[in-house]
Amino acid sequence: MTNQVLIIDDEADIRALLELTLGRMNLETRSAGTVTQAIELLRQYPFDLCLTDMRLPDGDGLDIVRHIEDKYHGLPCAVITAHGSMETAIAALKAGAFDFVSKPLNLNDLRALVRSALNVARTPRGAAPSSEATARLLGTSDAMQTVRALIERLARGQAPVYISGESGTGKELAARLIHDLGPRASQPFVPVNCGAIPEQLMESEFFGHKKGSFTGAFADKEGLFKTADGGTLFLDEVGDLPVPMQVKLLRAIQEKAVRPVGSQQEIRVDVRILSATHRNLHELVQAGAFRQDLYYRLNVIELAIPPLRDRPADIPDLAAHLTTRLAHGKPLPLTPAAIAALQQYSFPGNVRELENIMERALTLCEGSKIDVGDLHLPTHGERHLHTASATPRPVPATEEADRQRQSLEEHLAQVERAAIEKALRDSHNNKTAAAKELGITFRALRYKLEKLGIE
Repeated sequence: MTNQVLIIDDEADIRALLELTLGRMNLETRSAGTVTQAIELLRQYPFDLCLTDMRLPDGDGLDIVRHIEDKYHGLPCAVITAHGSMETAIAALKAGAFDFVSKPLNLNDLRALVRSALNVARTPRGAAPSSEATARLLGTSDAMQTVRALIERLARGQAPVYISGESGTGKELAARLIHDLGPRASQPFVPVNCGAIPEQLMESEFFGHKKGSFTGAFADKEGLFKTADGGTLFLDEVGDLPVPMQVKLLRAIQEKAVRPVGSQQEIRVDVRILSATHRNLHELVQAGAFRQDLYYRLNVIELAIPPLRDRPADIPDLAAHLTTRLAHGKPLPLTPAAIAALQQYSFPGNVRELENIMERALTLCEGSKIDVGDLHLPTHGERHLHTASATPRPVPATEEADRQRQSLEEHLAQVERAAIEKALRDSHNNKTAAAKELGITFRALRYKLEKLGIE
């Protein structure tokens, strides 16, 4: 069955160009010059995509977007904006538009948009959250059900999404789900930690460079935008970007083109931008550390991931899932007392901290069940049950604390490795004897050997 596209524009030559272009893609088109005509065509025919201009004689494209969102939810609607009218495009995306394309029309961009939109149109409308989303983003709490439902909805569009939440809540997992459940799933998902790239290399990393453009540029290099072409670029810790790089990033997003270092030519790129940070971007904007125009460009739609302390009902499922994965198929169940202790703990490190706790418990547990004593929960921190909050405010962890925690974990791993290797040497690689010397069970030793990669 041929896909049908509704074209709405008051300029006859633009309608003719769109009809010709889409006709060559084997698509059937119907055209309207006003909002009234478009609404009547929507009532008469089942469309798979709508393309609408923003300025119409009896209204504007936002009227069409809102009408489709209200009456034909799930029908992709893309808007055609005037060149440089980014505020208008953002308003359309917030209203529910699938994507936008600017005048003068770039036909390659138009064709790419149409293909993505039709991929969305082929998926069932109003479907319940998929089993994949449920399996990969665990939790039966109201908060997590809301998050999963919003992810399913966001996956159908192309609007930039800003994912907020504390460290360890699973922001990258949410970004991957948005990508995997959307029309770009078969294309690359490219995550980048903006805080991990040296400032002097940022432009080259994001946009690529030409051979000989600077010292050490021995060959041409594709940047992250080009690597993600056709797919999704996930900017993690976007709040760490220096201001000069924010300017260049904003232009690349708005123009949908990048210029490699040392090149005079721009390269067209088609990427969906997802971003995240544990910092408060609004406060950074007020402090002048983050550009307001980039903030509004990235924060078209916000997805807030709740902290683990606000959803204690999810902890039993999460703990069971983590023990199954960490124990390589031989998990240990948790006692009711252990589950209660976890639900009363504040989890400043969120799901990432829960994973560390379960890994430690599996290693140290001597019995057939994980009990409270095996968890070794911190006693100096806050240990009470928080009430749920609909819009939790992220509590940023300092970079210094992150570095100290990382260095402590690395130090403990080195000490543990040295002790195990010494015990193995002393026992002539007899694992049973080595475990006895270390004062742990054979199973715990075997787990530590796999974890540390010791042959």
